[in-house]
Amino acid sequence: MTARQTRPRPGVMALGTAVVLSLALTGCGSGGDAKPSATTTAASSAPAASESPADPHAATKAAVLASYTSMWVEQMKAYRVASPDGTKLDDFATLDALSAFERDLAHMKKNHTVIRGGLGHQPEVTALDVDAKLPMATVEDCIDLSQWQTLDTKTNKPIPLPTAQPLRYVATATVERWDDNRWMVTEYEPDGTRTC
Repeated sequence: MTARQTRPRPGVMALGTAVVLSLALTGCGSGGDAKPSATTTAASSAPAASESPADPHAATKAAVLASYTSMWVEQMKAYRVASPDGTKLDDFATLDALSAFERDLAHMKKNHTVIRGGLGHQPEVTALDVDAKLPMATVEDCIDLSQWQTLDTKTNKPIPLPTAQPLRYVATATVERWDDNRWMVTEYEPDGTRTC
């Protein structure tokens, strides 16, 4: 694996996880089994196969989405106990993304909150550059908080979402293919101003 340099992203995770996880930390939960509720694909609205050639990068996009989804599965395991212990989160997320998730978990632990419920996803690869020196993809995901719940472990009571929190919003992830051929989520940025 090649060493990676972190890129400065002032406020990205503060906004990103603040949208989802400050909720998890202070009154909104990130939960679920992290199973995508639906995965949007170009095929659902594409013309018949005879009119459009098959996507030559379909397998690569599937690998990107598999890594992104696996990150969420491990992240939800961690959020359910406010700890990364026993998870494989660092097998799928690194750099800015992993640091932000670890900060969220520390904040949850400090505030005695854990996550219950489910988190819906509709991830889609919106950009892919396999010819770059460091192959990279962008994933956009429609996050659905309608089944998400934060639990106060001191009172064992749910903490409601803030009233201004949209139940569905867009999150964007940068996913890089590293030297060992793994796709790793390096940046994750929720955007509560973009509903879906």
